[in-house]
Amino acid sequence: MHYRKPQYYDHFQCLAGSCPDTCCAGWQIVIDEESMEKYSNVKTDFGIRLLNSIDWYQGTFEQCNRRCSFLNEENLCDIYQELGSEALCQTCRQYPRHVEEFEDLREYSLSLSCPEAARIILSEKGKTQFDETEDNTEEEEEDYQNFDLLLFDYLETSREFIFSVIQDRKLPFPKRMGAFLLLSFEIQKALEKGELFELDLEKNLRKILTRENRGSWSVRFRNMKDMAKDLEKLEILREGWKDELENLQRGLYDNGEEAYRKTAGAFEENLIKDGKEELWDIWGEQILVFFVYTYFCGAVYDNMVYSKAVLSVFSVIWIREISMKRCCIQNEPVDLETVCRTAWEFAREIEHSDQNLDFLEEIFSVSELYFPENFLPGLVAGKEVRL
Repeated sequence: MHYRKPQYYDHFQCLAGSCPDTCCAGWQIVIDEESMEKYSNVKTDFGIRLLNSIDWYQGTFEQCNRRCSFLNEENLCDIYQELGSEALCQTCRQYPRHVEEFEDLREYSLSLSCPEAARIILSEKGKTQFDETEDNTEEEEEDYQNFDLLLFDYLETSREFIFSVIQDRKLPFPKRMGAFLLLSFEIQKALEKGELFELDLEKNLRKILTRENRGSWSVRFRNMKDMAKDLEKLEILREGWKDELENLQRGLYDNGEEAYRKTAGAFEENLIKDGKEELWDIWGEQILVFFVYTYFCGAVYDNMVYSKAVLSVFSVIWIREISMKRCCIQNEPVDLETVCRTAWEFAREIEHSDQNLDFLEEIFSVSELYFPENFLPGLVAGKEVRL
């Protein structure tokens, strides 16, 4: 078995009660069968509480005001305090550690939705590197009998090439995002035509880097307004997120294109004046690498390559847009804390709902808004960048 993880993976340590939020609220926590069996056999007064506070049919912890019934007022877990760390269910033991499985490969990552994980990811100044190991463990063949190994090998190789593009700091970051989208679009077309292994990514990249397509403020404003409507269609998981979206609409879009352009332009100017433009590009790069690493190769299971590329860029755009609103409208500082909080709050709404992920991937594949010719000009508004 092969194993891969980003170099910062082992740096994570839970902040427990010092965390600015909690991972035990806002979504249902699924309990594995082994833990369910363990909880059913606790012969103490706490065992009675377990029996009464678990949905035994659904296999989840009951919630009170969208908080796990075992989350106390100090945002600590009563199961941990009463029974110890070994009593935690698999979900609670692992989070924010995440694993994607691909036949004889396990890829580990930290979830951006965790405040401490987000801080670790965004604090990296260098290019993200990955550690790889292997052992003699063999996967049971029947578990992956329909796994398309040739497609996965192509996606894995393509992802390595894409990493080299989006981490090429000689290129402006918007240009890197655009190149990634266009390459993924070409992969999607080739896959659908059955011509995947005839596609030359390096040749396509050379063409992409010389094409003319300057940014447009009008397109950016229109795109952001339309994408905001898609955000509003998603399932709301966390208290306050609906208010966040409403404040975003009032603060950035309701006053029209000219007001939006002035706000966004002033934000860019302030970044340059404060010497933070490069830092924000690094934050964007780390977020983009995270999403590409986590989702891109998952297309081996559904063939939706381009949708996963759009999800990655869409996430970078909105984390930046919400951060801009917070800095320019709410006068929050332009710093790591602001962008980290925006990143993990956004990720909690997107990554922890299969309904939301499925909805987004579907509209990314069918809505013309997200096709390259419509999506790209809005990425580079106000910048002298050719895509």
